[in-house]
Amino acid sequence: MQVQQDGEDFASQPWYHGPLSRQKAEALLQQDGDFLVRASRSRGGHPVISCRWQGSALHFEVLRVALRPRPGRPTTLFQLEDERFPSLPSLVRSYVTGQRPLSQATGAVASRPVIRQGPIRRSFSEDTLLGSPAWIELPRARKRSDSQPAGLEHMGRSREDHPGPGASTVPTCALPRMGSDPMLLKTPAPLGCVVDSLRASDGQLHAKAPTKPPRTPSLLLHDASGRPPTYCELVPRVPSAQGTPPDHSGPETEAPPWWEANEEEEEENRSFARPKAEVSFWPPNNPFCLLGPQNRPLEPKVLSTLRDLFLEHHPGSTALHLLLVDCQATGLLGVTKAQRGAMGVASGLELLTLPHGHRLRLELLERHEALALAGALAVLGCAGPLEERAATLRGLVELALALRPGAAGDLPGLAAVMGALLMPQVSRLERTWRQLRRSHTDAALAFEQELKPLMRALDEGAGPCEPGEVALPHVVPAVRLLEGEELPGPLDESCERLLRTLHQARQMARDAPKFREAAARRLRGFRPNPQLREALTTGFVQRLLWGSRGVGAPQATRLEKFQRVLSVLSQRLEPDV
Repeated sequence: MQVQQDGEDFASQPWYHGPLSRQKAEALLQQDGDFLVRASRSRGGHPVISCRWQGSALHFEVLRVALRPRPGRPTTLFQLEDERFPSLPSLVRSYVTGQRPLSQATGAVASRPVIRQGPIRRSFSEDTLLGSPAWIELPRARKRSDSQPAGLEHMGRSREDHPGPGASTVPTCALPRMGSDPMLLKTPAPLGCVVDSLRASDGQLHAKAPTKPPRTPSLLLHDASGRPPTYCELVPRVPSAQGTPPDHSGPETEAPPWWEANEEEEEENRSFARPKAEVSFWPPNNPFCLLGPQNRPLEPKVLSTLRDLFLEHHPGSTALHLLLVDCQATGLLGVTKAQRGAMGVASGLELLTLPHGHRLRLELLERHEALALAGALAVLGCAGPLEERAATLRGLVELALALRPGAAGDLPGLAAVMGALLMPQVSRLERTWRQLRRSHTDAALAFEQELKPLMRALDEGAGPCEPGEVALPHVVPAVRLLEGEELPGPLDESCERLLRTLHQARQMARDAPKFREAAARRLRGFRPNPQLREALTTGFVQRLLWGSRGVGAPQATRLEKFQRVLSVLSQRLEPDV
């Protein structure tokens, strides 16, 4: 039996183990970061994420939010603490690829799935997983002008909802909630008892209001047997409609994704803390949906899938995907509280200018080089007609235009794309560039007259870098300089360039909150394609170019070998005369 969740079959996912006891799940979790998803018997078949973290096995019950059915929208959302997802696979994919903690209290990060061996055992019906949500929010309609007892008959349902025979009942056994947040409901009970308890004679309500629940939210579920709880406490963020009082918040409002989170309060309370350790924004040992556990370099099937994936997206959409991944890789968005505490500052733009930002600087250089090589491969890997290579060049030029200041404003992404176009193995393809000028004149003119001068100015520290026009500044020159690379050119010119680069680095760190606001504004309402987002991460590009084995080689060796590969491809396309 295939269990469907809004178009995604999570029963076929390798990390889903079906009905599995807590003890057996803990035996499968060997190292920190190992995780699996199971159907918990003690939770009536509800999905539970089991993860080993800091030597302990932790269990997180996935919350389910039921929505009123509407065309084109899922009827159920899945949530741990932050954003809600239309399916269980999308939730797992987001937390694993983003390396975000499953709960703020534990800080547990799921990074390596425990692969299921063999088919799922069907010891009890998995329909329970679909039919018994862990928690449901029901809509409430309130009449601001109607305070008579007669108006209370409609409490708990909207004006359009008129219960008839067999109508669903409203649960009354509610979990503790915060203030006037929407009630989190657990078990059904008749609606009549709620209405009758609120009736009174002579138009008067009860003299004493019911006791207000505690302000500490909790979803710590206790076993009926009275045994100590084995599930981690989750504090979900219940979203409310913008501009709507908490009492009138609707259950159908989805929480914004993590890159739209408001960090103003953290900025106000921010103070310098002594750094504790090097911080990485690069998820380690990340499983990829498009790549298997082991892969060879440049697998043709994967390259074909990626080509189709990029062709499906407009350059503007691809630019936003790249901006999102670049912001996370740079530590501009999605920085956890633990990461801020470890690095002593609030943003990677500040960290990369400090001595203990060495690891981040190396990661950013690795990302820049890997993306540039991947872009060059997209052109040099076109062994078909000349027009196909020219069309690929046009696509890269259009992507660069979508990344430039005033558009997406992702300058690291722009630098990587321009690095691919200006790579010697690509720039020597005279017939291909001639075809681009003949067939795609606008793109050729934009590249020569706009993009090349812009990139030259950015590399020299003289390009645009104002927050607002730019969402993510050009960090590569400062990173190279801080890592000890010498500037080319005459001494007097290199000194001026050095001073400009250092000045921009200081200004960049000072304006980090403004850049974060600009990036979040561009990404507001954006919902990325999971596969395209994965394909733009540093780890994926590394695995694609060098394979699962070669990625562990020293960077200099890997880059030198791949440059030779690109040179061979370039010569095959257009041999020297």
